[in-house]
Amino acid sequence: MENLTAGRRWAALLALALGGFGLGLTEFVAMGLLPDLARDLLPAAYARSAPDAVATAGWMITIYALGVVVGAPTIAALTARMPRRRLVLGLLALFLLGTVASALAPTFGLVLTGRFVAALAHGAYFGAAGLLAASMLGPGSQARGFAVVLSGLTAANVFGVPLITSLGQAAGWRMAYLAVAGVFALTLLFVLFTVPEVAPAADGSPRAELGAFRSPQVWLAAAVAAVGFGGFFAVNSYIAPVTTHVTGLPESYVPWVLAVMGIGMTVGNALGGVAADRNLRRSILLGFAAMIATVALFGVVARNPIGLFAAVFLVGAAALFIGPALQARLIAVAPRAQLMGAAVNQSASNIANSAGAALGGITIAAGWGYLSAAWIGVLLAATGLLLAVLSFRLDRRDPVTDEATKLEPAAA
Repeated sequence: MENLTAGRRWAALLALALGGFGLGLTEFVAMGLLPDLARDLLPAAYARSAPDAVATAGWMITIYALGVVVGAPTIAALTARMPRRRLVLGLLALFLLGTVASALAPTFGLVLTGRFVAALAHGAYFGAAGLLAASMLGPGSQARGFAVVLSGLTAANVFGVPLITSLGQAAGWRMAYLAVAGVFALTLLFVLFTVPEVAPAADGSPRAELGAFRSPQVWLAAAVAAVGFGGFFAVNSYIAPVTTHVTGLPESYVPWVLAVMGIGMTVGNALGGVAADRNLRRSILLGFAAMIATVALFGVVARNPIGLFAAVFLVGAAALFIGPALQARLIAVAPRAQLMGAAVNQSASNIANSAGAALGGITIAAGWGYLSAAWIGVLLAATGLLLAVLSFRLDRRDPVTDEATKLEPAAA
């Protein structure tokens, strides 16, 4: 990699974070615009039953998550020999194409197709951009590199998603998606002119990347993220009804609650990137312990407005504190397939999203109340902690793996 001035380095990191910002927008903006999407794309169904039409429009969220799960390992394997900067540019082009197609598609089915195409690049972008950022930050900065990219996603949750949602409500959901496409176009140009080229791993190949799946530790590390991180999504998925039906606040307070959670996520992500580079295992264990405690606190104090705001901040901080560590852990247990390890973590996170929301929904549908989802979250986070402990114990049976995962993630 060429020598960079400090200004060029930070401009490049900002460009990669802007891509994370765009990913946060495209993944989460649909949640606030489902009624608008249902009204426009499913008019007959909406006229018969608005709730049923909105539920059908929820496939916008499901199909995106499915695209991430499918695309992350597939693209990682197929692009193993591609230089990282060129890969990031190609993924941004795919985001741009899929998002514009979603905005212009005339039917619900074609909109879903556009969302699936855009989602294919999601996991691979976080992997490739995170590795690029880590290489620019220098040795021992693996987790901080991914924290840079994740910082864009957390910023999207603080102010980007509310702004784009407001735009969609005022000017139509298609304008909202065109605005998101504009963010991807800007990111593509920014990356083109600021990010240096970084060669792929010397021994990188599709076979090497796919070979990561032969390691039980890769599967176990993915399970830690897929199950344990579901504890966060069990809370996050039902913030709106908890705010209005449990805490008793007006609907206008929901964006403020989400913004406070986003601020907590931003703080946790910044601290987690530094902590994981210092001691990866300790960061994961402390992170899960904090998630268990904060999600349980949410279940106890969310009936009170002050308690709600305090708890969502802490839940967001605990969840994103562990985010860079989980990413670095998957890379550490797949040292010859770093891109695959990074991409698989995004697939696992989307499984966590679906599992947390689904399991929380089961208890709510059973009549146990909206806060019952928080106790599902505690159970999921506790299971993630136990799986992490098991994974670390298995490390000790393999001296090579044990020594590698004790090192700073970049050295591993």
